[in-house]
Amino acid sequence: MQQHVRVLGWIYIIFHAFGLIGAIITFIILAGSGMLVDDPEAAPILVLIGTALGAFMAILSIPGIIGGIFLMRYENWARILVLILGFLNLFNFPLGTALGIYTIYVLIHDDTVPLFRGQGASAQAQ
Repeated sequence: MQQHVRVLGWIYIIFHAFGLIGAIITFIILAGSGMLVDDPEAAPILVLIGTALGAFMAILSIPGIIGGIFLMRYENWARILVLILGFLNLFNFPLGTALGIYTIYVLIHDDTVPLFRGQGASAQAQ
């Protein structure tokens, strides 16, 4: 199950990095178009919406990246974080649903739980 945990960590890093890239692109498109329009009423609204939506998407993506990194280090708190994110991903059909199912399978499996009993990498040696 160690290999599954490492794969799951990489999947979370990559999956949520795409979310972070999407947040940056959303911000650039909406805020940038707000700066380019000639309408004085629409410009600040587009900048505000672009900033808020980009920040919201980034806030949703950052815990997945952090959880993926520390999951590969076998930190118990990262296991809990990624499990919570896995349950939330179940509602993100279809890729998030598949990721959520795989997350729950890997992190609740009887062979996986002992990997996270110790502190970080020392848990692997036990």
